[in-house]
Amino acid sequence: MDRLRRRARPQNKLRICDDEQLRNRVDEAEQAALRARLLAEASPEDEGALKRAAEAEAALAEARVALDDASDFLTFRALARPILEELIAGHPPTEQQAGEGAVFNPDTFPAALISAASFEGMSQQEAAELLSTWSAPDANMLWEAAWSVQQEGRVDLGKG
Repeated sequence: MDRLRRRARPQNKLRICDDEQLRNRVDEAEQAALRARLLAEASPEDEGALKRAAEAEAALAEARVALDDASDFLTFRALARPILEELIAGHPPTEQQAGEGAVFNPDTFPAALISAASFEGMSQQEAAELLSTWSAPDANMLWEAAWSVQQEGRVDLGKG
């Protein structure tokens, strides 16, 4: 039981990087490393292919470091079930939203969850500000980072 009680709750990181060139550089480096690795695996006796694969992996690592350095990260942690349930109950859907199948108020709950799950201590007002001022895709990713970690399961029933 002690080991089970000490389990760390799941976490999820959201990368924020406005440098599209760096993001593209990582994508291109990943593709190049994959191609080089496949060629090296297909011809393990080809020392040139092995060398190119190693160089491509090094270039990928370098690109990832550059991207990390240019990025900001927001970390979200899974809440204990009673806390999440209390948070959901604190943001009930309107009658119309409930009629549409909502279990929480989509206008107020996202900022509350982002704040509650934020490892960095983001306030609900700050979360609401980001949700309302960021582009729709970026705001959706912010919400998804906080919500998806609440849904992450790390146990299974196993094969009996």
